[in-house]
Amino acid sequence: MSDLKGRVALVTGGGRDVGAAISKMLAEKGASVAVNYHSSKGEAEAVVAEIEKAGGKARAYQADISDADVVRKMIAGIKSDFGGLDILVNNAGLVFRKRFSESTPEDWKKQIDTCLYGALNCSHSAGPLLEASGRGRIISIMGDSSRVGESGLALGAAARAGTIALMKSLAREWGRSGVTANSISLGLIETAHEQTWVDANREKLVKAYAIRRLGLPSDVAPLVTLLASDAGSWITGQVISVNGGYSMV
Repeated sequence: MSDLKGRVALVTGGGRDVGAAISKMLAEKGASVAVNYHSSKGEAEAVVAEIEKAGGKARAYQADISDADVVRKMIAGIKSDFGGLDILVNNAGLVFRKRFSESTPEDWKKQIDTCLYGALNCSHSAGPLLEASGRGRIISIMGDSSRVGESGLALGAAARAGTIALMKSLAREWGRSGVTANSISLGLIETAHEQTWVDANREKLVKAYAIRRLGLPSDVAPLVTLLASDAGSWITGQVISVNGGYSMV
C-alpha cells in the first residue's frame, strides 16, 4: 500500500527525532533518502548508516535551509546523486518559547527564516523535479500552535501558518502535474524537548491530551509515509493533526 520503491525523498532536519523516524520509515518502504542536516552531522550520518545497514539507500546533505542559494545547491546535488526527487518533507524548524511582547525582531527573523523561508526555499527549488516526477509529494511538519495558537509561541505559529497557506496554494497550483501538498500538525512530541523539563511537567502536560500521553516520532512517520505514497494520491491541500486529541477543530 505504501510502496515507495524507485522514489527519492528529501527530509529536512532528517537526522534527529521526528525527522530521523521519517527518514528511516521512507527508506524502509523503498525510497532513497536524502537526509538534510544543519549542524547535526553525526546524527544524520548515523541515520544514513542505519538505513544502509538495512539495505536501503541514503546520503546526508548539509544545508542551512534558510539560505536559498545553499538549498539550490543541495537540490542539484540530490538530482545528480539520485537522478531526481519525488518527495519533499519540510520537517526542519526552529521555535522557542517567549512572550511576544518580550520578543525582538531578531527573534522573529530566526524563526521565520527557518520555518517559513525554509519551506519556501525547499519547495521552490524542488518544484521542477516534483512536477517532472508526475507523482510529487510535499509534506510539511509543524506544531499544532500553527492551527490553534499558543501562548509564548506566536512567532513559530505565525511562520508555520504561512507554511500551511503555502501548501494549500501549491496543492492548487501544482495539482495538475500530479503533485500533492499537505501539512501535518503535531501535538507535543516527547523526545523533541529537554527530558528533564518533560519529566518535571508531565502530569500537567498530559492533561491537555484526550489520549493521556505525549507523542512519539513513531506516531508521525506512518502518516508521512501514507501521504508520500500512491495510497495518498487523492489527499492534498489538507492540514492533518497528529496530536492525541490536543485540539479537535
